[in-house]
Amino acid sequence: MAEFNFNDHPHRRFNPLLGEWMLVSPQRSKRPWQGQQEEPDRAERPAYDPTCYLCPGNVRANGEHNPQYTGTFVFDNDFAALQADVPAGDLNVEGLLQAKAESGVGRVICFSPRHDLTLPEMSVEAIRGVVDVWVEQFQELGAQPDINYVQIFENKGFMMGCSNPHPHGQIWAQRHVPGDPAKETVQQEAYYREHGKTLLADYLALELRTKERVVVENDHFVVLVPFWAAWPYETLVLPRRVVQDITQLSDEERTAFADIIRRLTIRYDNLFQTSFPYSAGLHQRPTDGQEHESWHLHMHFYPPLLRSATVRKFMVGYELLAEAQRDITAEYAAQRLRELPEVHYKAKL
Repeated sequence: MAEFNFNDHPHRRFNPLLGEWMLVSPQRSKRPWQGQQEEPDRAERPAYDPTCYLCPGNVRANGEHNPQYTGTFVFDNDFAALQADVPAGDLNVEGLLQAKAESGVGRVICFSPRHDLTLPEMSVEAIRGVVDVWVEQFQELGAQPDINYVQIFENKGFMMGCSNPHPHGQIWAQRHVPGDPAKETVQQEAYYREHGKTLLADYLALELRTKERVVVENDHFVVLVPFWAAWPYETLVLPRRVVQDITQLSDEERTAFADIIRRLTIRYDNLFQTSFPYSAGLHQRPTDGQEHESWHLHMHFYPPLLRSATVRKFMVGYELLAEAQRDITAEYAAQRLRELPEVHYKAKL
């Protein structure tokens, strides 16, 4: 019988942030594909679209006019999933039927007045403006007494449910800490109690010893494909210095954060020479008044593309009913991303 090889044989990997296992099946990457083919996003968009409800000066769905903004623009989501004025209410029937009223705030952040840009096509200075807005919004929303978690995220591309191609992200701030950040809080606190250091600080040190899964780095941040990655080209962005939230980053670190986001997303676009779809978001300490020393700020990128600009990974069947599963190893994905150039493919056209 052949000797076991992580690059050839199915195995499970543990995600210490969530306390969950996932399945890796590298042999499946060779299977033929006759399933759904996606349409690559290579559309050429105008710098300004008069029909776009996010462009400067245009009318949004609620009838309000956007200002003629020249940098970033933040507004309360016209169709927010959370509402501030929610009356108290709860349900508990024998512990089996449980529900609680949930209040919160939903906001939209336009990254740029340019309709035709995405983060990898913006300058470091422009992305730094986005980072500064993230800081301001976390400070403002997190200070509200009924907000205990602030989720900052971006859905890029129609494949990830984005309803408008104008470069933008969202914030959902709410009373309770939602599922994955709650799990990460438990896991990080347990590790911190046992080791006296943050889970991600020790993990980053381990990864930097071999750099097998490191994609790109600068003086203050490291991007890697986590050992337990579930999505094909999933990455984790980590600050080298332990901070619990984005407000604790220095001026130099904020610029470095913008730089690393740009360099990573350029690699994504270059991988299949398409505007690479993903869901990405910051995970940071709850804003419940506790110190949360065990928390280590990080950013997740979850892109769905698997083999090409037209073949995506579907989280269905086994993934929905059992546990997460991937076909290519984290090491292979990191190598592919690491070897890509940092000049955007459109610049060569």
